[in-house]
Amino acid sequence: MKTVTAGVLEVAYFETGHGNGLPTILLHGFPYDAHAYDDVAERLASLGHRCIVPFLRGFGPTRFLSAETPRSGEQAALGADLLALMDALSIGNAVLGGYDWGGRAACIVAALWPERVRGLVSCGTGYNIQNIARAGNPVSPEEEARYWYQYYFHSERGRKALRQNRRDLCHFIWKLWSPTWAFESETFDRTAAAFDNPDFVEIVIHSYRHRFGGISGDPALQAIEAGLAKQPRIAIPTIVMQGADDGVDPPPPVDHDAEHFTASYERRIVAGAGHNLPQEAPGEFATALHSLAKSF
Repeated sequence: MKTVTAGVLEVAYFETGHGNGLPTILLHGFPYDAHAYDDVAERLASLGHRCIVPFLRGFGPTRFLSAETPRSGEQAALGADLLALMDALSIGNAVLGGYDWGGRAACIVAALWPERVRGLVSCGTGYNIQNIARAGNPVSPEEEARYWYQYYFHSERGRKALRQNRRDLCHFIWKLWSPTWAFESETFDRTAAAFDNPDFVEIVIHSYRHRFGGISGDPALQAIEAGLAKQPRIAIPTIVMQGADDGVDPPPPVDHDAEHFTASYERRIVAGAGHNLPQEAPGEFATALHSLAKSF
């Protein structure tokens, strides 16, 4: 594991592959960590990639540099962190892969700083940029039910549960979101250690409250949020991957995300995989990333 000062963070990350390989940044989601990419990174390294796999803010050994920095989990923070990491590592542009929160960070950089991105693999929601202005509009009852955890975190009861019972709660989420993934207890325990980060609870709670417009964001990130409010299109070659068994974000029969992409675009539905697609189907994920890389 390595660390680097990047923006407001001291970012902890794994690096796999040759230093002169194709820069490939892999980004995890909630409630997961950088170990989701252990197998993917090894496969890509053998194909000539230089894989950078960071722990997001609030996870694992990644830490804030100042106690004064707001512990924001808003989408702009994730995008800003990724851009700062690329700057800190002198990576001019890279292939990006991510899911959940990590997919959001990747989509944001691809949309707002396209010159920094060679290709994008986004899992689950393909266009993973929140439309906060429309967050108050109800969706189908089935979809609302899948978002129970988000509404739970809007309450102080949910905050206490995340603080006091974070491992049991996150383990339950793993099972719900990946119902066909027979993960071992050792696999979960290795990742659950990342939830002991002192900022984990505050960042998670802020993330799920901010996306519904229920709490203010970091003033330093207002310009990025304003750009995201315009729902910018992504002009980067993109492959969207969705687990057929995803318990929180199942693939819709009609792909409404495609309209947000203006370069080459493909959606792949992966049988036998749930929400944590890189860890459940590492071969398919690595193949998708490498297929984008081969075009350069």
